[in-house]
Amino acid sequence: MTIQLTLADAHALVASILSRAGFSRAHARALASTIVAGERDGCASHGLYRTLVCVHSLRTGKVDGTALPTVHEQAPSIVRVDARGGYSLLAFEAGLPHLVEKAHRQGIAAMAINHCVHFSALWPEVERLAETGLVALACNPSHAWVAPAGGRAPLLGTNPFAFGWPRPDNHPYVFDFATSAVARGEIELRRRAGQLIPEGVAIDAAGHATTDPQAVVDGGAMLTFGGYKGSALSTMIELIAGPLIGDLTSMESLRHDGGAGASPYHGELVLALDPSRFIDGDPSSHMARAEALLEAFAPSGARLPSQRRYQARACSLADGIRIPKAQHAELVALRDDPRATVLPG
Repeated sequence: MTIQLTLADAHALVASILSRAGFSRAHARALASTIVAGERDGCASHGLYRTLVCVHSLRTGKVDGTALPTVHEQAPSIVRVDARGGYSLLAFEAGLPHLVEKAHRQGIAAMAINHCVHFSALWPEVERLAETGLVALACNPSHAWVAPAGGRAPLLGTNPFAFGWPRPDNHPYVFDFATSAVARGEIELRRRAGQLIPEGVAIDAAGHATTDPQAVVDGGAMLTFGGYKGSALSTMIELIAGPLIGDLTSMESLRHDGGAGASPYHGELVLALDPSRFIDGDPSSHMARAEALLEAFAPSGARLPSQRRYQARACSLADGIRIPKAQHAELVALRDDPRATVLPG
């Protein structure tokens, strides 16, 4: 059974829950926009379910719901934003104009977001940069939920990586994936629904393959995609979005959590590149070559990674979204009573 909501109603529901829970108006707005965008684009693991995660994290004291981020001009091509213990989204918004200006002026620029709590997908961020004509990359650690290839102990995070490419007269080409075999939210949604997880994505506490999401939560570990290749990429993200920017690794984030089951606490690295500063002569001719490559996918039978998300977005803009009836009841109960029980995850 599902419940249908307009996007406006979904945003109002989420924002109301977050505000009543204790988030400032600015944080509630930024969080609600990203949460609803996830559901809008067909990504339930980063959709309205994440409202419960945000409220739980606030209740545990692991996130500051009223923190005001501060922006620091670190270097000519680097902007640093201190989230001051708040969720990353407001910090991203604060630093975004500085990053865009530096990238257009210097050709390449980086933004380091420090001391942030993070739960969200990265595609909304790289998509916003691509819409300004910039090529964008973003990555961050998480909690140590993932075992490196060949290992049994969870040492790495789900460590997402996102890329955005501007396209004339079309949505940007965007991909965003966890370096774990599946997103952590997918494990939790399956656990809550009493469903099994796919084979090959996790191990139990003894290091044996499992399809039981509860076994993953109870001392097991997720696996990286692509074996050693995913493990190497995940380790790279630990380093460049952790020690390189003076922030925590996934192991340190999990220690900071102390068993609270809150969202990860760490940093985020965002890179922006201006094609017009890299290309001699007429940049449009070279961007047209890129467009020819992307347009060749469909005739070959392939699908661009961002295509499904944009199709889901178009449907949601026209018809709204549908969420499980039980999830809707949980959200409404939390809106009506901010003290209502929220399960961690």
